[in-house]
Amino acid sequence: MFSQPIRQTATDLLERYRRAGLRIATAESCTGGLVAAALTAIAGSSDVVERGFVTYTNDAKEQQLGVPRLALLAYGAVSEPVARAMAEGALRESLADVAVSVTGIAGPGGATADKPVGLVHFGAARRGHATLVERHVYPGDRDAVRAAALATALALLGRSLD
Repeated sequence: MFSQPIRQTATDLLERYRRAGLRIATAESCTGGLVAAALTAIAGSSDVVERGFVTYTNDAKEQQLGVPRLALLAYGAVSEPVARAMAEGALRESLADVAVSVTGIAGPGGATADKPVGLVHFGAARRGHATLVERHVYPGDRDAVRAAALATALALLGRSLD
């Protein structure tokens, strides 16, 4: 289901988190659960992966993660403030120690002049640490954007341990 590099990255991440005694939550929009799926595809992941949220709509982001309605209205779902709020909300609404969020425009529709297809914002929140946020624009079709976002989210989880 997942490429060998993604499986290896997920396996390595799970081992690092296991050694650190930390658990992960995911908050995903455009990836639709791919990050959680990549992690849970590895046997034994249940001691590290605490839960995953797929919050595809603004209502879901607000209701499940506590993303402020004003942030959604002012900045849009695909924005740094919303990615930050998603990660922090996943941490708050779970028993995890680290949460990663992904929100973007995978295409082919949904783009605007300021927000092109391929734009993805990420957040990583860790208890007791500052929340990390990143913005990327990926080339390619929907599958390529989602695959790149998955790889970036896993890398961000790795950096959250450093």
